[in-house]
Order: sequence, then C-alpha cells, then structure tokens
Amino acid sequence: MTEDPANENCQSLLPLQVRSVDYVRNGRTLLSALDFRLELGRITVLLGPNGAGKSLLLRLMMGLIAPDAGRIEWNGQSPTKCRDQLGMVLQKPVMLRRSVLANVAFALARTELPPNLHRQHAESALERAGLAHLARQPANRLSGGEAKRLSIVRAWAQKPRVLLLDEPCANLDPHSAAQVEKLIAEIHAGGTRIVFSTHDLGQARRLADEVLFLADGRLCEHKDAGEFFNGAVNPKAAAFLRGELVI
Repeated sequence: MTEDPANENCQSLLPLQVRSVDYVRNGRTLLSALDFRLELGRITVLLGPNGAGKSLLLRLMMGLIAPDAGRIEWNGQSPTKCRDQLGMVLQKPVMLRRSVLANVAFALARTELPPNLHRQHAESALERAGLAHLARQPANRLSGGEAKRLSIVRAWAQKPRVLLLDEPCANLDPHSAAQVEKLIAEIHAGGTRIVFSTHDLGQARRLADEVLFLADGRLCEHKDAGEFFNGAVNPKAAAFLRGELVI
C-alpha cells in the first residue's frame, strides 16, 4: 500500500492531548483522571482487561460521547470539530444490506471525492484489502474476518488521518486475525495514524509501537511497546502480562 499524500504525517490532527478526563455514568466513574499525549507516526495500542475503559476512550477520542470533566483535543481542536479527519470501526460494525462494493461506495459519498470516482476508488480499496473477488456479494454473507476487513477498509477509504479501531480481531480465528493485522499494518505504512484497542497480548506485541495500559478506568502505564513488554512497573500491568486475572 503506497503512502497517501493526503495523510502525510497527519500533521493537521496531531498531537492528541487528553487532559484530566473523567467519564461518569449512573454515579459510577468509568474513566478517571486520564492524562496522555499521542504524537505522530506510531501505532498505539490500548491494552487492558475487559471493562478497563478501552472502548469508552476510543469513543471519547472520536467525539461520539463527551467527557464529564477534562478535555480531549486533536492539535487544539475538539473531536467534534475534526471528525471528518477521523475514522472509527466499532467492535460490531453495521453492514449495509448492499453488496460489498456498494458498502464502500456509500461511505465515499460523505467525502469530497467526485461521485464519478466512487466506484473506482471503492474497487481499489477492496483490492488492497484482498476483497475484490467478493465485490458483488451481499455484505451480510461475508465471514467474520471478511466483514471485519470490509469495515476497516470502508473507514479507511474515506481518507481519515487517524483511524480508531475497537477490538479489530475480536472473535476471529487465527488466520482471519492475521489478515486483519496485515491490513492494519499496511494502512499504517500508507500514512494513516492507527489507534486500536485489544486485550490480546500477542497482537499488541506484533503491532504496537506504544502501549497505553488501562485497568479499572485508569491509565496505569504509557510506554514504548518494547519497554512495556520487557518491564511493566504497574502491578496490574505486570499481572496482566503474566496472564493473571486483573480486576
């Protein structure tokens, strides 16, 4: 996948600054005092046990929900003001009741790409995702791995500068997960900043440049991936790396 000049370095969006962010629902603090900064050119993995707050954090970064305290800024802008430069794939994305090709072409309708180029660009995106041979099949007949790749390439085709992925390989067999990981790496190599959540240590080791480890709604560690995997200091992070149950 060649580098896309439109996404070069993502400089109009980064750094991302999260400052003292809390998120509270029904009297329960689900995210507490989050503080971190993300820079250019890395794959960031949000790692942690189920219920740690990873999905909530991605939704906050996308501007789908708002924090109850603190600020989230993409290079000084709120997420809602730069959402057209952000892409997100939910853990259970919705497939339109259309063909695989039409799913991507429909997503392109919200971009500035001329309508006469939608089909060409959609076909090119499917080719890069290894889905061109399925272009005319109904999207709801795809396997889990194929549907996940379609959801990712559908978001990527809109040329986001940053792509947020929530558990992109959840419930996939190893072969399908490897295909998704390959697609993520290729999108990153093409110039799109990637942030994704997972609780899969192997996947994080393979793809992460840096790790944000969350537990119980708090950011426990933010380190380069090698440093994190070779010596997590936080007790919950160290327990998680040992395969122990973290509550």
